[in-house]
Amino acid sequence: MFKKTPATLRLTLRALGYLLSYPDAQMRSVMPQLLDALQLEQALTPERMAEIEALCQHLAALDPMEAEARYVDNFDRGRQTSLHLFEHVHGDSRDRGPALIDLMQTYEKAGLQFDAEELPDHLPVVLEFASTQPPAVAMEFLGEMAHILNALFSALVARNSPYASVVAAVLEVSGQRAQPVTLTPEPPMDEVWAEPEAFGGCSTQGQAKPGQPQPMHFVRTPRAPEGVSV
Repeated sequence: MFKKTPATLRLTLRALGYLLSYPDAQMRSVMPQLLDALQLEQALTPERMAEIEALCQHLAALDPMEAEARYVDNFDRGRQTSLHLFEHVHGDSRDRGPALIDLMQTYEKAGLQFDAEELPDHLPVVLEFASTQPPAVAMEFLGEMAHILNALFSALVARNSPYASVVAAVLEVSGQRAQPVTLTPEPPMDEVWAEPEAFGGCSTQGQAKPGQPQPMHFVRTPRAPEGVSV
């Protein structure tokens, strides 16, 4: 079975990216136009469109501060639901920096200059870039991130978040299938951000605590010439 490449995904990808942005007053005020844009291109299935309409109704019914607080709970409390895609793969390791540089170069090769407050791997930024590309190119670009998007989708489903429908829509318009994947358990946020006890040494990832063997490193220093004090 062959699926026809849509004539355009520009409005759909931009609308989905906007729906994943922080739900401030500006974002909530344009939700009707976002739904109109999605309806216009008809790139989503009726079932997925109904879910996104339900999300917009849900956000509109919430107190503004509650909508913003729930967004933070969804996306800023834990790596599994982070909208920064490379965080799912590289975490805080050194590999994330080169990956971000490569992504920036992808934007530049397409003739675009990156100018945003967010990092280039933030999903709304990624979707805005994809919206500037021909549909086939956009679908291939997003398809390469399908494993990350499915992990994000699965984590949002596990939290019963209505935002899962938006990530599922991104997968489907890129020619992929939204499907659950097994997630690696995360340590509690309090444990991740815990400070070491005072005078307790570093964590088990650093030096040992007082009273335990301490690693020692010796470095040979050059001898000063005669007559020169140091």
